[in-house]
Amino acid sequence: MDSSTSALTDGDHHQPDSLLRRSLHAVGDILSPFSAAAVATLPKIARPTRYTRADAIPDAPSDADGQMPTVRDYHAINSLPPRVRIPKKIPTPIKVEAKVWFANERTWVSWLNISVLLGTLALALFNASKDEIATRFAYGYAFISICVLIYAFAIYQYRITMIRRRDPGHFGPFLF
Repeated sequence: MDSSTSALTDGDHHQPDSLLRRSLHAVGDILSPFSAAAVATLPKIARPTRYTRADAIPDAPSDADGQMPTVRDYHAINSLPPRVRIPKKIPTPIKVEAKVWFANERTWVSWLNISVLLGTLALALFNASKDEIATRFAYGYAFISICVLIYAFAIYQYRITMIRRRDPGHFGPFLF
């Protein structure tokens, strides 16, 4: 069987990609700062474990009737009174509300707004004046605009990653 044909084998549903698709993936891997090769070069950092709501409940075997035992140590779970049964552990994932995603995008769009305003100022200064000092200021404002754009994208990507992993980390500004 020729590898260039699109025949399906036993349980294998992979069809060969087109030349255009392979070329786009190759260019994307080269140009993307988040390619597989770039991600593989990042240092391995131990991330905090995900928080589940059953953290403070101690492990205890159930009795003959299938009931959880009573708390023997009064200070085991936030100073419960005697004869209170230990609840079953039911770890549930933490839900990320939509307002968190939208707040991140809203912050990113406001940074983009600042970048576009600085770029517009640079363009206007560059086109309106023939003075050498004004041209230098225009280049300076254009550089600042590009730096703000890169900073905004980096912060947006970092926060999106933290939200997807449900990290309880710091989401505040990094430079300012």
